[in-house]
Amino acid sequence: MRADTTTTRAGSSPAGSSGHSPGHGGDGHLKAGLKNRHLSMIAIGGVIGAGLFVGSGAGIAATGPGILLSYALAGVLVVLVMRMLGEMAAADPQSGSFSAYADRALGRWAGFTIGWLYWFFWVVVLAVEATAGAKILNNWMPGVPQWAFALIVMAVLTATNLGSVASYGEFEFWFAGIKVVAIAAFLVVGTLAVFGLLPGTHAVGAANLTGHGGFLPHGVGAVFTGMLTVVFAFMGSEIVTLAAGESEDPEKAVSKATNSVIWRIGIFYLGSILLVVTLLPWDSAAVKGSPYVAVLEHVGIPGAGRVMDVIVLTAVLSCLNSGMYTASRMAFSLGRRGDAPKAFATVTKRGVPRVAILSSVVFGFVAVFFNYTSPDTVFAFLLNSSGAVALFVWLVICFSQLRMRRILERECPERLTVRMWLYPYLTWAAIGMIGFVVAYMFTDADGRKQMYLSLVAAAIVLAASAVVGRRRRAAAVAPAS
Repeated sequence: MRADTTTTRAGSSPAGSSGHSPGHGGDGHLKAGLKNRHLSMIAIGGVIGAGLFVGSGAGIAATGPGILLSYALAGVLVVLVMRMLGEMAAADPQSGSFSAYADRALGRWAGFTIGWLYWFFWVVVLAVEATAGAKILNNWMPGVPQWAFALIVMAVLTATNLGSVASYGEFEFWFAGIKVVAIAAFLVVGTLAVFGLLPGTHAVGAANLTGHGGFLPHGVGAVFTGMLTVVFAFMGSEIVTLAAGESEDPEKAVSKATNSVIWRIGIFYLGSILLVVTLLPWDSAAVKGSPYVAVLEHVGIPGAGRVMDVIVLTAVLSCLNSGMYTASRMAFSLGRRGDAPKAFATVTKRGVPRVAILSSVVFGFVAVFFNYTSPDTVFAFLLNSSGAVALFVWLVICFSQLRMRRILERECPERLTVRMWLYPYLTWAAIGMIGFVVAYMFTDADGRKQMYLSLVAAAIVLAASAVVGRRRRAAAVAPAS
C-alpha cells in the first residue's frame, strides 16, 4: 500500500515494522541510503552545535566554574533519555521516532501533538541558523546583504536534501567531521596548555577553578540556572534515531549511537568546558564573548578568531542541514499516520519526501523573513514559543518508554536488544529531573516567558489534535451508517 493513501496508525502495525523500505524509493517508502559512517558521524556531530562554541560563554559568566555541574546534570538527563529512546528505536526503527512511539504508547493525541511541536521547533531553528550563518558570511563579504546569504545557504541545503538521503548524509558527514576535528584539536591544545607543555605557557593548576570567588561564586542555585542554558544545547542528540530508519542496519546503528552518547557528552562538552574554566578566569571579559577563541588566543594560536568563525559556520550549516532533514522526516511520519496532509507522505523515485521538505523549508523562509522584519515581535514569539519543546519531547519519550517496554515484552521481547537501565526506576528519575527543570524555568524571567509561550503553542496543537481526531472518527462512522 502506498504511504500517501494509508492512514494506518503506527501502533496498529506489528512491533518491529520500521515504516521504511530497505530497497529503492518510489513505492511510498523512504530509501535506506545512509551508510554506517553517515550514521556514526550524525550521532557524534549531533551533540556539537554552534551553542557550544559561542553560547557556552554566557553560561560560564552566569555560573562560574560550577557550570561543569550544570553540564554534568544536563548530560546525565540526556544520557537517560537517549537510552530510553534507543530502546524503542532499536526495537522498532521509525521515521517519526518518538512521535510514532507516543502515538502507539500514549494515544494519537500524544503522537500528533509532540510530532507537530517538534516540527515547529526545527523550522524555527532553520531561521535562527540561516541568520547566524548569514551574519558570519556578511562579516567576510560586507558587500553582500545578509538576507542574500540567508537565501543562498537555505537554497543550497534544500537542494542537497531534495537530491537524496545519501546527499544529506554525505554533507552531514563532512560538516560533523570538521566539528569533531576542531573539538579534538582544541582538547589536545588545551590539555597541553594546562600542563604548561606549549611554548610560552606554564602549568596553571586549579587557581582559576577555586579562585575568583570559588567554584560556585554565585551559590548552588546558579548551577540550576546554568542548566536552563545548557539543557537546550543537547537538543539534536535524538536525530540519529530518526535517521536510523533510512539506514541499512537500523538496529545496529541505534544501539551504537545510544551506547556512545556517554563518552560523546563527557569528552566534547565536559572535557572542553573544563579546559576553558581551568585556563581562564570565569569572570574575564574574553570568556563572556567566545570562550574557545579566548583560550586559543591565550595560548598563542594565531588567527584564532577567523578559525573559529569557520568552525562556527560549519556548525551552523550542519544544524541547518539536519534541521531540514529532521523537520521533513517528522512531517513525512505525520503524513503516513494521517496526522498531516497525505501529500507529506509521498516520496520521489529516489525515496525523498519532496513535499515534506519543501513545506518545512517554506515555513523556514517565512521565519527568516520575520527575523529581519519583526525580530522583537513575531520572530521573538516564534522563538520563545518553541523554547521549551525539548523538555516536552523528553517527557513524552519517558512516558512512552514506560508503556512501550511492557508492550514489547509482551509482543516481541526478542527485539529488546537495547534496554533501559534499572527500568522503571531511572525512567521515573528522569521524569523527576525534567519536572524540576520545568518548575525552575518559572523562577527565571526568560525561562518563564519561554515556558508560558511554549505551553500556549502546545495547547493550540493539542486542540488541533482534538479537532482532527473528531473529524477522523466522523469519517470512519459515515460509511458504516
